[in-house]
Amino acid sequence: MAKTESKKAKKAGCTTAGPPEREGAPPTGIRRSRSTRWRIGVLLLVHAVLAAHIAHWARTGSALSPLEPSEAMEFVKHDVVNAGLVFFALTLLSTLVLGRWFCGWACHLVALQDLCLGLLKKLGIRPRPLRSRALALVPLGAALYMFAWPAAYRLWSGAAFGPVEVELTETDFWGTFPPLPVALFTFAVCGFVTVYLLGAKGFCTYACPYGALFGVADRFAVGRIRVTDACEGCAHCTATCTSNVLVHEEVRTHGMVVDPGCMKCLDCVSVCPKGALYFGFGPPAVGRPAARRAKAGFGRGEELALAALFLGAFFVFRGIYGVVPFLLALALGGIFAACCVACVRLLRRGEFSFASVTLKRAGRLTAGGRVFVALVASAVLLAAHSAFVQLEDGKSSRAYAALLPLRGRLLDDPAHVPAPEERALAETGLTASGRVERFGLLDSAENSLRRGWFHLLEGDGASFVRELERAAGERERMAPELYGVLGRYYAARGRPDEAMAVLERALAERPEPGDADRLARLYWQAGQPERALAVFYRALTVHPDHPDLLFNLGVAQASQGAFEEAAASFRRVLALQPGRREAAENLEGVLRAQAAGAGAEPGH
Repeated sequence: MAKTESKKAKKAGCTTAGPPEREGAPPTGIRRSRSTRWRIGVLLLVHAVLAAHIAHWARTGSALSPLEPSEAMEFVKHDVVNAGLVFFALTLLSTLVLGRWFCGWACHLVALQDLCLGLLKKLGIRPRPLRSRALALVPLGAALYMFAWPAAYRLWSGAAFGPVEVELTETDFWGTFPPLPVALFTFAVCGFVTVYLLGAKGFCTYACPYGALFGVADRFAVGRIRVTDACEGCAHCTATCTSNVLVHEEVRTHGMVVDPGCMKCLDCVSVCPKGALYFGFGPPAVGRPAARRAKAGFGRGEELALAALFLGAFFVFRGIYGVVPFLLALALGGIFAACCVACVRLLRRGEFSFASVTLKRAGRLTAGGRVFVALVASAVLLAAHSAFVQLEDGKSSRAYAALLPLRGRLLDDPAHVPAPEERALAETGLTASGRVERFGLLDSAENSLRRGWFHLLEGDGASFVRELERAAGERERMAPELYGVLGRYYAARGRPDEAMAVLERALAERPEPGDADRLARLYWQAGQPERALAVFYRALTVHPDHPDLLFNLGVAQASQGAFEEAAASFRRVLALQPGRREAAENLEGVLRAQAAGAGAEPGH
């Protein structure tokens, strides 16, 4: 196919940039794209806006919830409309008009991939795109798993839908994001390694679930790259395209680019020597097949192997040690599958190159080949080890889930004796979680948490406290909740000083209503009503409309003789919960006491 195109171009008297199928060959005689600098400027502006968003949250403690497409999952899971859902919906709607523009002009991961591609080119490396039909299905499968499967599962399980809640702001901004080291590793793998090993925009092509949905919407878009009669088929556009689109073939066949992989970066428009390409509006691409790309680089057996290796690696790495997020697991799965199949090819062939490196020459492994085999072998061993850890972690998780209804009783009733089957479950979970701790490569806060509960069920309170404190140290975001649990544990066992200490730590990081109420009660019982009231006021700055906090504050104010303030608190409760009888009764009592006090003689 490449040779045919080259001959046609020569007959037309055109200067060619070399066959577009020769991935990795540097284009010659092609002018620099002028749209690149504009796109870089826009992407820098996007990152500046993100930084301003984060800075606003850091300064005020509240901001719009993260404008991440993944946040839209809260709607299909929990009927929550957040800023991420609104943003994603608007972006999809705009794609129906402008085409798949967001990926090229506003996505931070595309910016990272383009940066990596530019750096590799400066080093003389032009990554060759992987051609796999099996891995190309991953993005759409991931999108369906994220946004369709939760709704389907709710329907199947008979769970009720609604009512819809609107939560456009967020106080725990980083609550759904991985820790910083994991985020940086994710950016390195998804933004850089995928480009080097899978080709330009490798993550977009073989992992990104959002790109898959944008690609579907792009088929219906009226805004597309189109062509005039000035086109001479020189293929400069195809040689320049970093999305691996056969631009010159598509405009020749359809008069426009129909490939949903086109991100409207406009590089092809900018480099066209005849000015024949432009972005314009017209018929959509529905029913028009994309131009056939280079022949797939894998046979049927290899495609099946790629699919199996990807699925295996994805499920093995996803969520391991509680740190590997979904998108990172997708990227790792694709990289693992491609490298394993490449290693098999390397061992079977006399000559072999991969990722712009010659790994085998004249039947002998090069130094790079030996390093590559060692790396793949290490990755396979890591995957096998991770599979073992995941299996044991699964046993521990299932035991923990089965014992979940028992947690409240274990905390609040020190005399409770678990049933024999419950103790057997705890022993099974403790054994499995012990193996995770002993053989795992990283500490896991979730595993420490589960071990703590298993110890408590077996009557070992000291180990319960130790494991929960360890979990709090391993995962800062879990710390406030765990300190609250420890406060409840200490309070039920008559250890108020320790309970107050850990509850203060919990409220210092995240004032939760239940923890605030428990701490205020402890201060009240300790004869410190001023500190109890201060706890309520502090929690209400974060949860100003929490009816239980307001009700308990009213009770505390009334007991201190602050009838006017107590009446205001009870009125606020009734405004939030008009049918709350005890609030109405307390308000009536406070008003009577206030009236009696006003009618008393001075000095009495």
